[in-house]
Amino acid sequence: MWSAGPARRVPEGGRPAALRPGFHLEPGMRVGLYGGSFNPAHEGHAHVAETARKRLRLDRVIWLVSPQNPLKARHETADLADRMAGARSFARGRDMIITDVEGRLGSAYTIDTVRALKARFPGVKFVWIMGADSLAGFHRWRGWTQIMREVPVAVVSRPWIALKSRFSPAARRFARFRIPSMAAATLPGTKPPAWVFLRGPLNFQSSTALRERMKRGSLTAPHDGG
Repeated sequence: MWSAGPARRVPEGGRPAALRPGFHLEPGMRVGLYGGSFNPAHEGHAHVAETARKRLRLDRVIWLVSPQNPLKARHETADLADRMAGARSFARGRDMIITDVEGRLGSAYTIDTVRALKARFPGVKFVWIMGADSLAGFHRWRGWTQIMREVPVAVVSRPWIALKSRFSPAARRFARFRIPSMAAATLPGTKPPAWVFLRGPLNFQSSTALRERMKRGSLTAPHDGG
């Protein structure tokens, strides 16, 4: 049975020469890494990405569309191309980058992706972005404590889960490293472990609800308007 725990360093996850991300970042840039299945993407995802971009004063937000979430059933996950197209339809503006770099890296875990991107782009100030629903289950991720020590983390409030997430195992373990939300703009330059909880207008869309509606035939999957 799969269980969370420390992640060993995987050579394939940290070979700068093997990484061709399809985007360019300059040293000193403030860049958010926003990972997920986006199965399907929706306005709630865009809300999290845009809230983090504004509050952290990021130069870019990179949507890392996962080829397959280890915690989710493969048969419930749509094709990567469809999820990429859906993400593009919600990630608006040149500051938002959609990529399948995890698939090309062969990276199954976030910790390997983070380490590979840090190796490929030294000097970039990376921040990991997640919704509060992800924080609630963050302790189930492989190498979750290592992720917290690799990059600062920004958590954006989501409906129904905000209180539970703030008392989650991850929130409790790293409680003393939480910075005030009013200091959110300092997070990209803060040495990890460091994290912030960002509140804002709540968006009530969820991928689970959208999938149920699509099964009933009352909603079509999002697509790339191009």
